[in-house]
Amino acid sequence: MASCSMASAASGFLMTPNIKGNANSASKSNMVVFPSKNNNSSRLVVKAAAEEAAAPAPATTTAAREGGEAPKPKPPPIGPKRGTKVKILRRESYWYNSYGSVVAVDQDPKTRYPVVVRFNKVNYANVSTNNYALDEIAEVK
Repeated sequence: MASCSMASAASGFLMTPNIKGNANSASKSNMVVFPSKNNNSSRLVVKAAAEEAAAPAPATTTAAREGGEAPKPKPPPIGPKRGTKVKILRRESYWYNSYGSVVAVDQDPKTRYPVVVRFNKVNYANVSTNNYALDEIAEVK
């Protein structure tokens, strides 16, 4: 099994913290150095300092909902449901006038070909699925 040393992978990087310490405060700092095996002049230095001030807690989103705004209802699903049998209407498709079943439908309205259809028969490239637009398929009942 191949092994990789962290020191050799990260040689030549210097990382310093953006925390400015106060001269009066007694802050602890730890320093870790990973020497490089190939080049003794480059090294990775990682410094960590203990923060004394805790970060303020983020505001909760429940306050916005209490203001009287109701969450927006979900839009109706686009296209046929999963597992539905469809007929292919795209003339240049290998499966033109064939039937397949819907595998997935992308709900993003900006997607050009949101419907993924799987077929029993494979095409020349040994592929059994393809994406189609909503107007290139017709549901079979």
